[in-house]
This record gives sequence, structure tokens and C-alpha cells, in this order.
Amino acid sequence: MFTGIVSAIGTIEKCAQKDDLRAVISCPYDPATIAIGASIACSGVCLTVVERGGKAGECWFAVDISAETISRSVKSMWEQGSKLNLETALKLGDELGGHIVTGHVDTVGEVTLAKDIGGSTQIAIRVRAEFAPFIAAKGSITVDGVSLTVNDIRDKPDGSCDFSVNIIPHTGAVTTLGSLKSGDEVNLEIDVLARYLQRMESLRG
Repeated sequence: MFTGIVSAIGTIEKCAQKDDLRAVISCPYDPATIAIGASIACSGVCLTVVERGGKAGECWFAVDISAETISRSVKSMWEQGSKLNLETALKLGDELGGHIVTGHVDTVGEVTLAKDIGGSTQIAIRVRAEFAPFIAAKGSITVDGVSLTVNDIRDKPDGSCDFSVNIIPHTGAVTTLGSLKSGDEVNLEIDVLARYLQRMESLRG
């Protein structure tokens, strides 16, 4: 379980295809605080640490990425040199600064707009029709592992929608969202509460 509050940016140093894809990710964590088997959200994808090493501030850890995970997330993120938003799992007693995030990507969205507005950046993201009902103005959404508030929604004739979020300078600086541009793809996780409500509504119908 996570909160969508990114604590570091990591870099994929190398990838190797075994049974699954194994990626080695460098980051500024202290390896002494990372247990084998621990969960780390990598741009919104919950992955399990299978190796780790280095020293405090110059840490690395390895994760195995299944074909299922790759098929449900942004393909280009699993390449050497890619930057990833990192968050370690929520611990009992930690501050819940964002919202409840599971680390399970629901769909991939496409950035349709990225423009500066008064020092911040407005990002618009297009979502396929089957996920549009789960997104609500002033609701929560996870974009590449970052907890954000939906500012506005524009429904499209085909059932898809564009929703907008605001990236303040601090968020842009400490995550990868500051470098997003039109045409980029992002991992999206809908609010878990919306997911349960939709399930209950479908059974009631």
C-alpha cells in the first residue's frame, strides 16, 4: 500500500531478460533500509525487491517485471536510462499525505496538453472510454505513481475523456511529471473507492 507521495527518482541502469525482465534501478535510498521482498512503487507499479546493494545515497535494487505488468504499463518506461518515480511501502503510523494507492496500474493515458500557467504546469490526459466513469472532478488519481487531484473533465463523443491536473513547481522538480509533454504516455491508477463503487453498482444492476 502506498500514498502517491514520491520520495525519490530512480534510474534504470540495466535490464536483462530472464524468465521475467529484471531491471536494476539506482536511487538515493539507503540499502540498509530496504529488505529483500519489500515493495517499492516504480512510477505507479508495485514491484518486489529481489536484490539490493550500494551505500546510503548511492543505492541500487533489482526487481523482476512480468509480461503482464509490462502489458499494462507504459512500454517505454522499462528501458535502460528511464527515470522512475519511487515510493517505498506505507508503514503503520506514517502520514497519509496523498491518498490510498495500491500500485496496480489500471490503464495507460496519453498526455494531450502540457502548458505553463502562472508558474505551475497544467497537464491534460486522455483516458479510454471504459475508465472515464471512474474519474471525477476534485477526486484523486495516480499519475506515474504521483497522487494528484483532478481539476476538470471534458467528456468526448466516443466515451473517452480528457482530465486535467495541476503540477506545482515542487512536484515537477521532485518527480518526473515536470518533463511531461504532449504525446507522452503515463501510468494511471484510479481511486480504489471508485473501483469498489463501480463493482457494487454493476451487481445492483
